[in-house]
Amino acid sequence: MKFIRFSDLCAQGLVKGRRVFIRADLNVPQDDAGNITEDTRIRASIPCIQMALDAGAAVMVTSHLGRPTEGAFKPEDSLAPVAKRLGELMQREVPLKSDWVDGVQVQPGELVLLENCRINTGEKKNDEALARKMAALCDIFVHDAFGTAHRAEASTYGIAQFATTACAGPLLAAEMDAISKALANPKRPLVAIVAGSKVSTKLTILKALASKVDQLIVGGGIANTFMLANGLPIGKSLAERELLDEARAVMEAMKARGAEVPVPTDVVTAKSFSAEAPATVKAAADVADDDLILDIGPQTAKKLAAQLMAAGTIVWNGPVGVFEFDAFEGGTKAIAEAIAASSAFSIAGGGDTLAAIAKYGIEQDVGYISTGGGAFLEVLEGKTLPAFEVLQRRSEA
Repeated sequence: MKFIRFSDLCAQGLVKGRRVFIRADLNVPQDDAGNITEDTRIRASIPCIQMALDAGAAVMVTSHLGRPTEGAFKPEDSLAPVAKRLGELMQREVPLKSDWVDGVQVQPGELVLLENCRINTGEKKNDEALARKMAALCDIFVHDAFGTAHRAEASTYGIAQFATTACAGPLLAAEMDAISKALANPKRPLVAIVAGSKVSTKLTILKALASKVDQLIVGGGIANTFMLANGLPIGKSLAERELLDEARAVMEAMKARGAEVPVPTDVVTAKSFSAEAPATVKAAADVADDDLILDIGPQTAKKLAAQLMAAGTIVWNGPVGVFEFDAFEGGTKAIAEAIAASSAFSIAGGGDTLAAIAKYGIEQDVGYISTGGGAFLEVLEGKTLPAFEVLQRRSEA
């Protein structure tokens, strides 16, 4: 994937004295009093900001926060808490600028935070006049917000079209590199784990991956639907009976390529969805009418772990069981540990997946952990993200 890297511009001395506009992802959770409850995204944005300052740039940073109404500023939409926290982390004053679209005063070596970009009228619809005004504020536009890479908005796409130079910051560049390594030029075998409660929400992903991967591991409610499509009983487990033909089509597409969708041979069941419910391991063919399947069984987990250990590349999106309940975490834990121990390049994304990675402490053993939920899923669907497209095009201009 060809694009201009901000780090290269800095190394070449092309940033000194320039006005740099960084689109970061500072959309952090807050409590009812407006206090930031988790600041990972702010911390993650600092390397790019510091890189610009160290290179001698005049630095402007903006982000969205929450879901404000365009053209109607409300105090709860303000990036003021973000400016405060950013200042604390960087040990410097970070002024917050409102009404910035028509001009910003900032000198080389200075850093300013521009108020919530989604308040600007025309932001979400990528209004050209707004995008041109943003582009006029800077010499260099830096996209460093992968979480918004799937959205073509004025501060993510339009500005990249019209800025003198448009490039990827270190966070976005790392995502682009990892995605390219995992999907565009994977080391084989390529194994994908796609799990979740519903086939319908992941159907386009399953179809897209069926033409690329060597093994497609399904889990959660998705696996139940595939089991049903294979003629296995699933009791009262969550499944989508109207999508059985779609599930069979995915299996046939994989089979035609000499690949497979491994269906569980054993499962862990309970009579109710509860952390306290007694867990029973049984063969997949022996699931009773009143059973709920809440995890894959140890035999299936062992088989899948062996496949992951032999993989060249692993893409992971979703836990394979109700790992939040200790009695039903065996499958997800086995998969997490196999990914950690495998020599394969692994890329993982999605909120539940990140929670599982954190629970089993394997953060350092996953090749790349993607921070953008919706953007990561769209990449798996085979879509070209707007941010990737425009930055590639601008690198060729």
